[in-house]
Amino acid sequence: MRVVVTGANGLVGSRLVSTLVQQGHEVLACGRGPSRLSGQGFTYASLELGDRGRLVEALLPFKPAVIINPAGMTDVDGCEKQPVAAYTANVEGVASLCLVARDTQAHLLHVSTDYVFDGQAGPYDLTATPNPLGTYAQTKYAGELTVRSLLPKEQWSIARTAVVYGWPRAGNNNFGSWLVDSFRQGKAVKLFEDQLVSPSLALNVADMLAELGTKKLAGLWNVAGAEVVDRVTFGRALCARFGFDPALITPSRMKDVALLSPRPPRSGLVVTRTAEALTAKPLGLTESLDRFFHEVQGAP
Repeated sequence: MRVVVTGANGLVGSRLVSTLVQQGHEVLACGRGPSRLSGQGFTYASLELGDRGRLVEALLPFKPAVIINPAGMTDVDGCEKQPVAAYTANVEGVASLCLVARDTQAHLLHVSTDYVFDGQAGPYDLTATPNPLGTYAQTKYAGELTVRSLLPKEQWSIARTAVVYGWPRAGNNNFGSWLVDSFRQGKAVKLFEDQLVSPSLALNVADMLAELGTKKLAGLWNVAGAEVVDRVTFGRALCARFGFDPALITPSRMKDVALLSPRPPRSGLVVTRTAEALTAKPLGLTESLDRFFHEVQGAP
């Protein structure tokens, strides 16, 4: 099957390319700038999702059966500072992919976020009503609405994920890699004890996205870790698995921190439907951290 993966240099995209190649699919990996991917068995195209002309030029001749889109502007505070850039990446880029999908009859799997919710009543199932706060959340939800507007319902899937972490970092630090780096250096960290999240290992997310995409399972999906915990609990569990000192963690509260963009306090995603439908199951915290530990240990 011919599959396009956007954001291929990113944390999820890079793992998704590797997974799909291993499964025997023909992959066009698309990312910003030169390829930072390892391995072989795929074709790489450098492009910006906001550049519709270049995107069409690269994707149409490939004639994909599936387009999987984990790309986007995900820096929450960065989106608040640069709303036009956030809109270009998270909305206009999505619209461009939808038009390519229409022209090629490809199935589009678009990756979104738990931040589409305000965090007052999580964890959230598939029936929950979004109420995005802040530019990042609003543009990601606008991206979801764009997919629903431009494609027939049998031709799209939307996968919401949350707090994705993994090693190597694939660019900027993620929550898990930042903790490992800090603890290795003996640095103390402050973690929110009043924010519930669904920590999600990038490898696990990529496996679930690969299955959703190649099976063309339409509709809305929650693709995240199987457990909802606060950030302090996650940090202490990571310390236990890696042998770091949990005393380096200082619990803090969101209300005591000046945040440029709002964060949902009671977030997290209910993954029951995903666990029932997929062979690649959402991982519990213990198994997720165990695989993360082996990722870190195996890195050069």
